[in-house]
Amino acid sequence: MDGSFPLPVLGGDAPLYDQLYRHIAGAIQSGALPPGARLPSKRRLCALTGVSMSTVETAYSLLAAEGYVLAKPRSGYVCAHLLLPAPNAPAPVRAAPGPPEPPQWAYDCSTSGVDVSAFPFSSWARITKEAVYENPGLLQRGHPQGDAPLREALAGLLSQYRGVRCSPEQVVVGAGADHLLSLLLQLLPEHRSVALEDPGYPAAYAAAALHGRQAVPIPVDGAGMDPEALEKSGAGLAYVTPSHQFPLGVTMPAGRRSRLLHWAASAPGRFLIEDDYDSEFRWSSRPIPAMQGLDRAGRVVYLGTFSRSIAPAIRAAYLILPPELLERCRRTFSHGACAVSRFEQESLRRFIAQGLYGRHLRRTGNLYRKKCALFTGALAEIPGVEISGADAGLHFLLTLPRYTEEELVERAAARSVRVHPLSRYCHLLPPKPSTVVLGFAGLSEEELARAAGSLKEAWA
Repeated sequence: MDGSFPLPVLGGDAPLYDQLYRHIAGAIQSGALPPGARLPSKRRLCALTGVSMSTVETAYSLLAAEGYVLAKPRSGYVCAHLLLPAPNAPAPVRAAPGPPEPPQWAYDCSTSGVDVSAFPFSSWARITKEAVYENPGLLQRGHPQGDAPLREALAGLLSQYRGVRCSPEQVVVGAGADHLLSLLLQLLPEHRSVALEDPGYPAAYAAAALHGRQAVPIPVDGAGMDPEALEKSGAGLAYVTPSHQFPLGVTMPAGRRSRLLHWAASAPGRFLIEDDYDSEFRWSSRPIPAMQGLDRAGRVVYLGTFSRSIAPAIRAAYLILPPELLERCRRTFSHGACAVSRFEQESLRRFIAQGLYGRHLRRTGNLYRKKCALFTGALAEIPGVEISGADAGLHFLLTLPRYTEEELVERAAARSVRVHPLSRYCHLLPPKPSTVVLGFAGLSEEELARAAGSLKEAWA
């Protein structure tokens, strides 16, 4: 066998046993060492390669442990029979290249950004340290819906700030709003079509498609989702953003809310999903209570998140399930575990219970109110500009009739300012002409002033 054994070239920084192991394994994989071929004895391989006996023994032990060779009594080692590709088999198909790296913008007016300078670093570090050192039991498996202390804190918080009526048992904690929306669609397999706002949140459309549902775009007017179009759609499930419609920014008045609640209660199995994504921030009035608090028929699923109020990296969101869906959730998902780390859950609970979250909301609310006024005030100086949806939330619409939507986006991009066209969020409903969507939370006041100056030059 020695004459046909491919001698290795050893050298470099890797351990000699590892080099020898990889050389022989590669020869077996390539067919250079065929099945049943005998390998040199340990002593002979030491002589051929000039390495120690312990190096050869370690390499052969690895090869035997991984099934490349078989140890035959009084015969040494032979190559195992492996199912290898045919000699003329086509080369493996290379994966398609991923999406290109996003361009680097001088000013990114994203609707999902937050001011990271406002994050309570010292407080969060302290409570995280407390959670780790004071609760070793958090290393154990937790409740599938999230730990009870956090769910109790959330129920109290939502009752105080949003007028939500629920018990801690109805709260389901999950890793982000998109994750919980996906979970919810799994609980409702009978709903083959889902009514979604048009224009509306793209991730909701993506979730419907992912779960094989037909997305039915329902027009949004100045009061929110059109109830007559919803009734005609035949859908039994509707997703709405009533406190601050995304992306138009309109607030659904009480009359429209009552009509949607009536729609949900008028037939068995109908539900409304209320996404309350940035309801904490209102500039011209106090926060409007959630629609869920008006529901008496158990037809509203409330969805909330801390992505806007704290930071997108805090992957903690929550559902408030009506009793009917809560029982279904427990039957379906009781075998799993909550997707949010128990240490992060405990940190968040302490953040709420110690009053730090309320203090943070007041601080960021004042900061974002100032930013919104600064940015909209500067942009309002552009002749012909119309700004809407700026009474609440972290984004608004800007309309400038003398340019098309495409021209507005391209002229801004030419000065390295990223804005989104309104048509990006539209499906069947044509977008309001010459309109773009601008977020402001992720830019500092100085950056907003410079971005506004760039946009003035671009759109002058």
